[in-house]
Amino acid sequence: MSYAAATALQSAVYQHLRGDPTLSALIGDAIFDAMPVDAPGGVFVSLGPEEVRDAGDATGAGSRHDFIVSVLSGTEGGAGFATVKAVAAAVSEALEDGSVTLERGRLAALWFLRAKARRVENGAARRVDLTFRARIDLG
Repeated sequence: MSYAAATALQSAVYQHLRGDPTLSALIGDAIFDAMPVDAPGGVFVSLGPEEVRDAGDATGAGSRHDFIVSVLSGTEGGAGFATVKAVAAAVSEALEDGSVTLERGRLAALWFLRAKARRVENGAARRVDLTFRARIDLG
């Protein structure tokens, strides 16, 4: 098992989302690798939890990363599910285009697994958690 590519994947996903023109048109630079102390207003994207499993084989080390990218609306923004889902779709399309490049390891595959949309903050805000799977070869 190797956790060696976790930082490279996180950095690559963050940079790729920040550079996506469709996502930028929807939310500007409201993409966070680490949440600020005060949550931003409006709709924003945050990188979330990750679970990593061994995916090495006879050819070398590797890992499988299941990670979450969250799209959230602030309680004062008044954004409904339509806006949050539009941003979530842009995140999904950006990551599934296959052009995420790692500084360490080789991204063998990256695909969407599932999404969960729900109300948060006593129903005043919206949240969509998108789960993706990345297969990384290190050997």
